[in-house]
Amino acid sequence: MSYKIRKAAVIGAGVMGATIAAHLANAGIESVMLDIVPPFDPSEKDLKNGLTKKNKAWRNSFAAKGLEGVIKSKPASFYSKKLASMITIGNLEDDFDLLKDVDFLIEVVVENLKIKQKLFAKVEKVVKPDCIVATNTSGIPIKDISAKMAPKLKARFLGVHFFNPPRYMKLVEVIPGKSTKKEVVNYMRDFLENVVGKGVVICKDVPNFIANRIGTFDISNAIDTMVGKGLTIQEMDAIIAKPLGRPGSAIFGTLDLVGLDTGDHVTKNLIAAVPNDEMIDIFKGPAFMAKMLENKWLGNKTGQGFYKRTKDEKGKKVKLVLDYKTMEYVPFEKPVFESLADAAKVAGGFDEKLKSLFYSEKDVAADVVRQYLCRNFIYAANRIPEIADTVYQIDNTMKWGYNHKKGPFELWDAVGVEKSVAVMNKLGMKVPRKITQMLEKKCKTLY
Repeated sequence: MSYKIRKAAVIGAGVMGATIAAHLANAGIESVMLDIVPPFDPSEKDLKNGLTKKNKAWRNSFAAKGLEGVIKSKPASFYSKKLASMITIGNLEDDFDLLKDVDFLIEVVVENLKIKQKLFAKVEKVVKPDCIVATNTSGIPIKDISAKMAPKLKARFLGVHFFNPPRYMKLVEVIPGKSTKKEVVNYMRDFLENVVGKGVVICKDVPNFIANRIGTFDISNAIDTMVGKGLTIQEMDAIIAKPLGRPGSAIFGTLDLVGLDTGDHVTKNLIAAVPNDEMIDIFKGPAFMAKMLENKWLGNKTGQGFYKRTKDEKGKKVKLVLDYKTMEYVPFEKPVFESLADAAKVAGGFDEKLKSLFYSEKDVAADVVRQYLCRNFIYAANRIPEIADTVYQIDNTMKWGYNHKKGPFELWDAVGVEKSVAVMNKLGMKVPRKITQMLEKKCKTLY
């Protein structure tokens, strides 16, 4: 069977669903975007404006708000706001028939297995026989979501996990199920790469796939290292940032952007799914983050998280940072580390500067870099072949999904595999047998 996506459907008009619909429009694909009918009564203000429970505008209001939000979003989700006309909104009770002629349907609803299964049971009865059906789940196994599907739908069902914001983040994880036809996987890869403009990584159907498994460890590792070394939040963000090829938002600025509640949800799902992971204790996180969640200090969405921006008595903008030992916000002061300053002056490109920092003995920043990177290298190596069969699948995922300059294996090559193994031994870390075997065979680089 040949496939051709001309029209799509997006189920779920939250931030992720609406931005996926917007980027499909950027690629020239019109779509139908449906969401639930509001499960509460209209307010007095709504009633005065004629929005009764039976009114179509009211019943479509979740989808309408999603479209309105994506039109106003910054950074812009559309190439041009005129492209919003390519999205038709509706609701999941009145407008299910709009799904009859779509070529591709992607579900972007709450991460709840029962809700997803119930939705797909309805979808299965409506979509045409050649419609490719997908879930944007960030971690629920494809085999569980598709467990109750008929064989014909299972054959064209897969995970298609976009990263937020879809217009700007290159990565899309494609996760086939056991029954997914190879031709469906191949077509979706071609469509996503050559029509939608993404970088595709084909993933195994394992908990949290590649990006959120490696990425969650990366962040948990940084937090654990910070607490263990007694560093401040701003100190850690000065180290695990551009010197290591990371975005300017570093670790804690990124968590504020994503939202602590979102990060906590992903981490808890992962802990439940991989109880035998060798780094499970690091995933559990420190007590102060549980207190932040309790206080609703969730990041940018609540106005404060690891960082807080306010104004002083004169109305001047002030940046504060959380002192996690006292749970109070203190004025931000830019940290200075000699090892970072020295590395920045090293001649040559990124690799030479990183090598200088990794092997420096001047201060705690260099100690942090060694511990943090060595843990990342070992963890990534231990995930092959569990979550991926190749080093470049993991590296591409971290570069395209987390905006890292280099993936963990590329970084490992940059500091030198053989020399870094000596560092790991000195730190008392367990070097993966596959790495020592590689070195025994005189293979000194991963690429």
